[in-house]
Amino acid sequence: MTRPSDPLAAVAAGRDPGPFALVRREGADHVDLFTGPVRTADRLADLPLPDDGAGPRTLALVPFRQVTERGFECVDDGMPLEFLTVEAHRRIPLAELLGALPDAAVRTTDAGFDIADDEYAAVVDRVLADEIGRGEGANFVIHRTMRATVQGDPLAAALAALRRLLLRERGAYWTFLVYTGARILVGASPERHVSVADGLVEMNPISGTFRHRGETVDRAALLRFLHDPKEVEELYMVLDEELKMMAVVAEHGGQVVGPYLKEMAHLAHTEYLLAGRCSRDVRDVLRETMFAPTVTGSPMENACRVIARHERAGRRYYAGVLALLGRDEQGRQTLDAPILIRTAEISPEGALRVPVGATLVRHSTTAGEVAETHAKAAGVLAALGLGPDAPGAGAEPVVRYADDPEVRAALAARNAPLARFWLEQRRPGALALRGLAGRRALIVDGEDTFTGMLAHQLGALGLAVTRRDWPDPGPLDGHDLVVVGPGPGDPRDPAAPKMVALRALLAELLASGRPTLAVCLGHQLLAGLLGLPLHRRDAPYQGLPRDVPVFGVTRRVGFYASFTARADADRMTGPYGPVELSRDPADGAVHALRGTGFAGVQFHPESVLSQDGTSVLADLLGHLLDRPALSAHGAADRG
Repeated sequence: MTRPSDPLAAVAAGRDPGPFALVRREGADHVDLFTGPVRTADRLADLPLPDDGAGPRTLALVPFRQVTERGFECVDDGMPLEFLTVEAHRRIPLAELLGALPDAAVRTTDAGFDIADDEYAAVVDRVLADEIGRGEGANFVIHRTMRATVQGDPLAAALAALRRLLLRERGAYWTFLVYTGARILVGASPERHVSVADGLVEMNPISGTFRHRGETVDRAALLRFLHDPKEVEELYMVLDEELKMMAVVAEHGGQVVGPYLKEMAHLAHTEYLLAGRCSRDVRDVLRETMFAPTVTGSPMENACRVIARHERAGRRYYAGVLALLGRDEQGRQTLDAPILIRTAEISPEGALRVPVGATLVRHSTTAGEVAETHAKAAGVLAALGLGPDAPGAGAEPVVRYADDPEVRAALAARNAPLARFWLEQRRPGALALRGLAGRRALIVDGEDTFTGMLAHQLGALGLAVTRRDWPDPGPLDGHDLVVVGPGPGDPRDPAAPKMVALRALLAELLASGRPTLAVCLGHQLLAGLLGLPLHRRDAPYQGLPRDVPVFGVTRRVGFYASFTARADADRMTGPYGPVELSRDPADGAVHALRGTGFAGVQFHPESVLSQDGTSVLADLLGHLLDRPALSAHGAADRG
C-alpha cells in the first residue's frame, strides 16, 4: 500500500515519484494526498466519474483554452486538459506533512515580468478607453506573468514552496501542489469557483484588493477601502456576473450570502457566497461556469474576445480551475473547484511562471492596477524566494479584522441598496402575479447571460420562460411576450450581424403588435427604430446604480451601458404610435419608454443593483399583458 511519504521520499532520493497531488482545504488539519495515473481528455464531459464507491475519483487540471467548449474566443496555446485518476487517497496530518516537506530556500534566476510596468499601464489605458468606454463590457481582467528559472530540482523546489505557503499564507481556499509528470503547479488560491455537494451548488466571487503588510494593517485605511466606490462596485459587478452563471446551473437561481472579508498574509479581499439547488451533472456545471468573471470580466463571452485582443499569449492554466470530482456516500456526484490564481507553474526543466491579473473597471487607474498585480503575486513570490514575507504572515492573523464591529458594519451596509430578490430565500409562487399562469415569454439573448437572471425573475412573477440566442430566436408563435435582451456592442453600427438581426426582430415584433419588452441593448435598438438618436456616453454607466424616474415613480436600478438614446420631450409620436418616455432631466437620456404593445428599459431590472427591479418588471407586465403590478412596496397583488 502507498505510504503518505512515498512521493516525498522519492523526490528526496532523486527519483521521479510519478503523478501525485497534495491538497489542503481551508481550515483543514490535514492534507489530502492523491496518487494515480494522469491522462488527457478533449472535453470536460469526457472526465471519468465512475459510480463504484464514494470519495474523490478524478482531479482535473483545466486550462483556460477549455473555454472554447462554450464557443468563446481565446489565444489557443494548446495546453491539455489533464486529469489524475485517483487510485489512492490518504489523509496526512498537517504537522506530519510539514515535517516531511523540504525546509529549504528556493533559488531562482532571471526573474522579471513578461510585460513591464509601463507596458502594462498602456494596456490598461487601452482597455479603459477602447473596451469599457465603447460599451464592450463592464470590467475586464488582463494578466501578465512573472517568469524566472528555478535552480536545482524543480519538484523539490515546489515542495519547499508548498511548505512555506502552508506555514506563511492564510485565507486560501486550497493550498496545493499538483505534479502530472509534464508540469508542476503549486499555489494558494483564495477563491472557490464552484462546488457541488448534497445537491447544493455554490460559487464564491471575490473582488477588491486591500494591500497591507501583515501585522501592520492600518485599520482606518481598511475602512476607507471598504467604503471605496471603486472597490464596492467591482464586487457588485462580479456578483452580478456569477449570479448569471448560477441562473443557468441552479434550479431557482442563486441566493446571495455575505459579504465577508477574506484576510490573507499580504492583502485582503471582499467576497460573497452564492448558493442554489442543483441536479445537473457536475461536469455540465463546470462547463457552464467556465470561467469566473473575477479572472475574465463581464459579460463573459465578450470578455473573452477582449482578452484575446489585448493579451499577447495564451493563459495556459491561469484563470482555469483545479476540479476534484467524486461521489458522496449516497452515490451523488460531488465537485470542488478552486480557481487557478496565486499559482506557480514549473516545468520539469525549471521554467517558472507566476501569472497574475488586475480587474479593470471604469474607476480604474493605471498606477492602481499595476500595483494590484504586484500585490496579488506577493504571496506566491515570497514562497518562491522572489519577494519578502509579510511581517505578520502565519497560519492565523495577529488581529482578525473580519470580527471588528466597524468592519462588519461596513460590509453589511453594502447590501442595503441591493435587490432583495437575490438576497432572500424565495418561496416558489410567492411573487406570482394574478392571471399569468400558463402565459409564456421568449427571451432573446444578445450575448449577455443577464438573460438567465431575467428568466428567473419573470418565472417568479408567473410566466413560463424560454431563452434562445440571438442568431436563432426560433418561431415566435406561442409566446405571449418576447423580450429582446441585453448584450455588448455599439447599437449604432449598421452592419454588425447581431445589430442587424436584432433590429429586424424588433421591427417584426413592432409590425405584428406582439407584446415586446426590450432591455439595455434591445432598448437602444428599439429607441433607434422609434426615431430617437443614440449617443455614446461621455462616461460609461457600467455597474452603476441610480435613482431614476420610471413612468412617474422613482426607482433604484442598475445600469451596464456606454450608450443611450436621448429625447427632448416626455412624449412623442413615432412610427408605431404614441410613446411615453422617462428621461434624465439633465441630459435627456431615455431610461425607459413604452407604447402600445411595447416597452424598453435602458437599465437591468434583473441586476443585483436594481433594488426595485422586480417592481419595475411587474409594472411592465401590467402594461404589456394587462395584468396587475406589484405595489409600491414590492408586494404582488395576487387576488
